Amino acid sequence: MKLQVHSIHFNADAKLIDFIQKKLDKLETFYDRLVDGEVFLRINNEGIDNKTVEVKLRVPGSQLFAIEKARTFEEATDLAADALRIQLKKFKHRLQSARI
Repeated sequence: MKLQVHSIHFNADAKLIDFIQKKLDKLETFYDRLVDGEVFLRINNEGIDNKTVEVKLRVPGSQLFAIEKARTFEEATDLAADALRIQLKKFKHRLQSARI
């Protein structure tokens, strides 16, 4: 899946970008028609959970979105990927039930 990673007000290293790419590529096992995606990485000045990951996935006819905050970008990416996995399963179920 083609994925664009945007880091806001800092430079993300290649290791973090590779981690995000691998984590979100696993979503294709649940729905293989993913068009592309965008990831926004932000550092907030609010308390302990100051890393924010926003993920936008485009699927044919719709767009899925998840935003998660955590102590690290890796942890926030895991949470966002889990949220998107649930959304993809619901989206796929809705498509299958509409075909019947």
